[in-house]
Amino acid sequence: MTHNLFGRSAFVAAAVIGTIALSWLLPGASRAADAVIIPPPALDVKTADSIQTAVIAGGCFWGVQGVFQHTAGVVKAVSGYAGGAKKTAEYELVSTGTTGHAESVGIKFDPKRISYGKVLQIFFSVAHDPTQLNRQVPDTGTQYRSAIFALNDEQKKVADAYIAQLNAAKVYNKPIVTRVETLQGFFPAEAYHQDYLTRHPNEPYITHYDLPKIRNLQKVFASNYIEKPTLVGSAGLRTE
Repeated sequence: MTHNLFGRSAFVAAAVIGTIALSWLLPGASRAADAVIIPPPALDVKTADSIQTAVIAGGCFWGVQGVFQHTAGVVKAVSGYAGGAKKTAEYELVSTGTTGHAESVGIKFDPKRISYGKVLQIFFSVAHDPTQLNRQVPDTGTQYRSAIFALNDEQKKVADAYIAQLNAAKVYNKPIVTRVETLQGFFPAEAYHQDYLTRHPNEPYITHYDLPKIRNLQKVFASNYIEKPTLVGSAGLRTE
């Protein structure tokens, strides 16, 4: 794995050297982000009959995937890459920050159980901090940017309107920097990245940054929380 020195690699290294208390090593990375209580979107996508797709990016995909795997109505949440070309959708290349890709999560959801707007509300409230530009502490680079990849004009309209709504309500101390981009393609990440939070619950990075997101989801969105995660498994995903 080729993260920057003060990013995920430091926490992965901690599991090897037996050092859990790494806050002193990671500038500005002393705690996981708190949930922010925000209103639901005033504008939402019209309810459809078939399974719908949302693609979002909010830093390391491990935690974002984990949040939506514990969200009711989500049929599948897959870690992957969006924003760049298919030929560069590989972890080692994306980690350089030069491909245009962001670590993303492709979400298949049942619109009769959860709306696109609710997906965005959870994304902004507990899945990441949308005020951090090209980073999610402790990871830095455009590959960790906050982004919503709209699949159509209606999704783009809802996303743009929601960002404007939240900024106007001043629910955060700083402006939202989330980019709304048109989805050109979503490419599933390598199999070892899938279901990472569930498979590595004791890894220091997961316990420090990602498990608090799951607890925040349970607390803030109790009616949307499911205890047993909806896992991807290995079927149909890359193995390299």
